[in-house]
Amino acid sequence: MRVRVTPDGVVGGSASVPGDKSIAHRWLLLAAIADGRSELAGLPPALDVASTALACAALVGAGAEAAEAWGRSVWSGDADQHDGPLVVEGAGRMQLRSPGGTIDCGNSGTTMRLLAGVLAASRVEAVMDGDESLRARPMERVAEPLRRMGAHVDTVDGHAPMRVKGAELTGIRHESPVPSAQVKGAVLLAGIGAHGGTEVVERVRTRDHTERALRALGGPVTEPPGEDATEFSVAVDRFDVPAFSARVPGDLSSAAYLAGAALVTGGTLVVEQVGGNPTRSRFLDVLARMGALSELGEDREELGEPLGRLHVEPRGLQGTVVVREELPLIIDEVPLLAAVAAHADGETRFEGAGELRVKESDRLVGIRDLLRGLGGQAAIEGDALIVGGGGLRGGTADSNGDHRMAMAAVVAALAAERPSEIGGAEAAAVSFPGFTATMLDLGAVLEVLG
Repeated sequence: MRVRVTPDGVVGGSASVPGDKSIAHRWLLLAAIADGRSELAGLPPALDVASTALACAALVGAGAEAAEAWGRSVWSGDADQHDGPLVVEGAGRMQLRSPGGTIDCGNSGTTMRLLAGVLAASRVEAVMDGDESLRARPMERVAEPLRRMGAHVDTVDGHAPMRVKGAELTGIRHESPVPSAQVKGAVLLAGIGAHGGTEVVERVRTRDHTERALRALGGPVTEPPGEDATEFSVAVDRFDVPAFSARVPGDLSSAAYLAGAALVTGGTLVVEQVGGNPTRSRFLDVLARMGALSELGEDREELGEPLGRLHVEPRGLQGTVVVREELPLIIDEVPLLAAVAAHADGETRFEGAGELRVKESDRLVGIRDLLRGLGGQAAIEGDALIVGGGGLRGGTADSNGDHRMAMAAVVAALAAERPSEIGGAEAAAVSFPGFTATMLDLGAVLEVLG
């Protein structure tokens, strides 16, 4: 799908966003291994989450017919946001069944990595595979610690397809060489089925949705003191997950793209009922350094996750520097921040951005090419991305099938000097179904060309 973006509108007003994809993955998996009837509301009709729902259905069987029906409806394009609740009748980790064939994770690295942790502590043997993009992404970073715990894990030269055979596990202390919430989550999910404590140590505190949910469910989650101020640690012990009911908060990463659209077009925006997890909001600090005014209030919690309202107002945008230590905390928002930086005064640098090369696409190269295609200045120096700032002339860009690149391209084009055409805009549905419609409702001038 190609979209023509005309830079005539001001994006602003009030909006909501689909449920948080990262949280939905984890809650679905916890429901699958819970003992009893869990009810999940607010699941986002996103393709990645549908992959997890279908994987859970394959492993749970008769208790997850609703999850299977919902997942298939998302893949067929027939599902709206599920206000639910979606019911999963879990029977505990040890009652998972072997699937009838390969589990298709689609484009979802989160599905594959987190599910590997669940499978490692089960009696199940399963093969997980995905599309071409997912097969190119590194899987040894999760396979290696699970092997040390006692699971049988095979990859193909470090990539999918990945075969996992569950076993009696022993807890470990895992020091993550690469900051990754997915790897941390997989090890913790394996750890609650292991004998002895399991600890994950990071040099950068990554998003903490897994441990928040486990703690809210009564799990033995602790944060042992690190050896120094740069070390963050979380530990779990063996734990049987109880059934639960909760509503998934709105996705702050999706809200970021609406906020960016408002900032580059001079609008004021409020996003309601959005997740306020502090490990997900660091991009707001970067926008603040660039001159934007934002506030993320907290109203209540859902299964340990803060929920509130995001308010943003435009100011004059200035270039900034994102240092290497900060990059892992904003990894999903780098495309959006680069789109905003293209309209700032002065240069913006994203240092230590090499991990962008192993996302759904090579986002490091993709962002550079996207901004150049839209008439801007961008370059790569080693593992740093440099955005020249000063605005965009307009032009053409393509998402290359990457959902965040699709949304970033639209945001960047909204404030260009002349209209632009964005190819592959349909990829936004992977994480933000209805993105184009929401942008239109907020005042963006977009035309779907087919």
